[in-house]
Amino acid sequence: MIIDAAELDATHAYKLLIGSIIPRAVAWVSTVSREGIANLAPVSFFTVVGRRPPMVSLTLQPLADGTTLKDTYLNIRDTGQFVTNMATLPQADALHASAFEYEPGVDEFETLGLAKEASVVVSAPRVKEAPISFECVVDRIIPVGDDGVDHVVWGRVVRFHVRDDLYLERGRIDTAALPAVGRLAGEYTLVDNVFTTPLDPEVLEARRGRRMERLDAKPSGWSPIDTAEWSPSGSTTAPGG
Repeated sequence: MIIDAAELDATHAYKLLIGSIIPRAVAWVSTVSREGIANLAPVSFFTVVGRRPPMVSLTLQPLADGTTLKDTYLNIRDTGQFVTNMATLPQADALHASAFEYEPGVDEFETLGLAKEASVVVSAPRVKEAPISFECVVDRIIPVGDDGVDHVVWGRVVRFHVRDDLYLERGRIDTAALPAVGRLAGEYTLVDNVFTTPLDPEVLEARRGRRMERLDAKPSGWSPIDTAEWSPSGSTTAPGG
């Protein structure tokens, strides 16, 4: 199938992007407002953009209504600071729940019962249980799209926080010790295997046509995108979606 991107609205383009670019790393972004209220939300339009200095990128969409800017973006814009925290399998439920569209002024840490840890440089707190966190200061903010409500944020990493047991010789991270959680379309995936190439032909053949294993007992092919709670914004309109 060939699809003309010019004929797609934002919702359909979003579905194609999030279902095709998988798995995506999830930045669990903590910020603080000018009034001192903490905020926490997942962002899966997230990647590395530089190494000298180390920099990461977030792309932030508005809320489900398509126009209201998220607290995460407003706090980053207003303070110039944020933290990207890594979520692992034990934090997956809280990670998802932090995407709910809470009222402005709600501290997701308190609502979800998550412990805060003070950062060294930036005002935003870190997620205490996160095995890895980056303290970031804004390098630039770039409006994207025809309507100007999506924004790309480039953040310069000023402090790395790595759990001691994960930090190996020569500055390497023990990735195999991390039950990392990634984003698919509207669902999540657990990173639980590693390999180098080339793989034996027998291994490739044994996996030919195999679907992903579901860990949640839902039927194959089920997706939260087909539910009323899902929205093309990276946020969830109500708990339980």
